Amino acid sequence: MSSSVKETFKDVSIETRPAPAPPAPAALAAKVRTLGPTMTRSMQRVAEAVAGDPAGCAALTVTGLAELTGTSEATVVRTSRLLGYPGYRDLRLALAALAAQQAAGGAPVVTADIAVDDSLTDVIAKLAQEEQQCLADTAAGLDVTQLEAAVGALVAARRIDVYGIGASNLVGQDLAQKLLRIGLMAHAHADPHLAVTNAVQLRAGDVAIAITHSGRTTDVIEPLRVAFDHGATTIAITGRPDGEIASYADLVLTTSTARESELRPAAMSSRTSQLLVVDCLFIGVAQRTYETAAPALSASYEALAHRHAPRSGR
Repeated sequence: MSSSVKETFKDVSIETRPAPAPPAPAALAAKVRTLGPTMTRSMQRVAEAVAGDPAGCAALTVTGLAELTGTSEATVVRTSRLLGYPGYRDLRLALAALAAQQAAGGAPVVTADIAVDDSLTDVIAKLAQEEQQCLADTAAGLDVTQLEAAVGALVAARRIDVYGIGASNLVGQDLAQKLLRIGLMAHAHADPHLAVTNAVQLRAGDVAIAITHSGRTTDVIEPLRVAFDHGATTIAITGRPDGEIASYADLVLTTSTARESELRPAAMSSRTSQLLVVDCLFIGVAQRTYETAAPALSASYEALAHRHAPRSGR
């Protein structure tokens, strides 16, 4: 289905992806951590400089920052835009605000990697701190305009398909289960062949959600592309908003991630932020459909209550 035909069938409010708002100052460090691996080395130097010394960089002109990082003015501007700001002037304002937050005691937490000889007490403390930072980064960087549009699409959806592989599939199952319990027709697909087969059946008025931290998982991209081509509203939950997955997404919800280490693979840290986004979607939908969602939840609780009751004689 051509793009023009798709737009004819789509609701005006969601047929065009809302322009993302520049990230809040608190989200800047999270954006650098998330997008750093996808940047060129020269852009990484600019990103690392502004995240490491926001106060110092806020005082620099675009020429000064280019000289400091050994790059060009064009690289500084491109880095600013990749981080979500229209231009360097907007980035400088965010840096000044971030510096003020840090001076007031709100500096980002940097957690040490978990070592193989760490005690379980240290592991608990480090993981808890990483999880808190990951959730804070995701919350700070989540585009509310995109989130509201996604909630609206789910509320109006005739059918909802969710695609994810591995750990992302576990998150997808969690979302589908939640939506089913409030009366929405939602299914999570882990098998890539079945995902594509189901995506072919989607039409305008349906919603397809792809969950992939890397943004380049072929088995997730393919069904989303098919759903996109058939006119469904497509949503990507990803840690790489510049990844291939975004090409087939009407709406992009960006997640953050803690630093990956030998004992903490990306699947662990990305799952935390994905679950936060999923919960935000679910609560948003439940709020808008409260009159039907509340009774549906009560009915599901009652239907399962006997399975949680203690058996006599045990």
